[in-house]
Amino acid sequence: MQVTPERMNLLTEIPATSATTTASIASHLAISAVERDTGLSKDVLRVWERRYGFPVPERDTNGERLYPLSQVERLRAIKRLMDSGHRPGKLLSLSESELDTLSSRQNRPRRGDESGDLQRQVIERVRGHDMSGLRQYLSIWLMKQGLQDFVVETVAPLNRAITEAWMRGELEVFEERAYAEQLQVVLRSAMLPSVNSTSEPRFLLATLPNEVSSLGLLMMQALLAPEGVQYTSLGTQVPIPEIAAAAKAFDADIVALAFSASFSSKQAVASLESIRSVIPESTKIWVGGELIRRLRRDIPGVTPTGSLADMLAALRQWRVEHPAA
Repeated sequence: MQVTPERMNLLTEIPATSATTTASIASHLAISAVERDTGLSKDVLRVWERRYGFPVPERDTNGERLYPLSQVERLRAIKRLMDSGHRPGKLLSLSESELDTLSSRQNRPRRGDESGDLQRQVIERVRGHDMSGLRQYLSIWLMKQGLQDFVVETVAPLNRAITEAWMRGELEVFEERAYAEQLQVVLRSAMLPSVNSTSEPRFLLATLPNEVSSLGLLMMQALLAPEGVQYTSLGTQVPIPEIAAAAKAFDADIVALAFSASFSSKQAVASLESIRSVIPESTKIWVGGELIRRLRRDIPGVTPTGSLADMLAALRQWRVEHPAA
């Protein structure tokens, strides 16, 4: 592997301790450097380490993680494939040769950029205030992909594209809101056949006070509906005591909370610690949304799902661990 000047800057950030020789500095990256180099957050790296057994970092004398460059290269490949819509749980189970084969296929030239074209088509309809055309276009993609793949592979990156268009001044606030409302109409219509789900685990969905966006909650529901799980949504801006009371009343196995990128990281950590202290340890807490990528620390008893695909993988892992359900 060629070490570029940029990567050499990352390598030199690792402190040289008695256990970190010159050779190890040249062949390992600290977790902060891996985060910047791969685009995978520290939280995601730690969760994958616990859940999937990869990556497998070494430790310096201070107990800090050091990642071999071979593992960093694999993480880069996985991140590129995730950005193309592949699910991390599946990618992390692949062998080196299988991952290389999938990467080779992904890198083959394609006719146009379907994802980019979809985003342009959606933004064009939003700017033209063609809400009927927008609903029809989104519905076609939903039928083409299926509900879960539509949410994971299309809606999540599309939401980011809409936000970026607004930040560039290409969309007005009311246009962004109109898009979100039409998307919710499409998702709710697709979820109607699954409203009588009865399988475990039992989910309680909510957002915390000051989190007004309901789209993240609806995307969670759309992801869970085809899995046949039971879920109850309390909606947005729910006080912590009400979440605790509802978790007990509905006998929730998992409390799932959605956070948008605008939510305060400091407030999120404090709130999650508070919720964890007032509900039984047997009730799991999962958190998802754009904010999770920015959290810089683990919260005991709280499972971060950096993407909707991570949430789906966590659900399937829960079922493996609870076969009676």
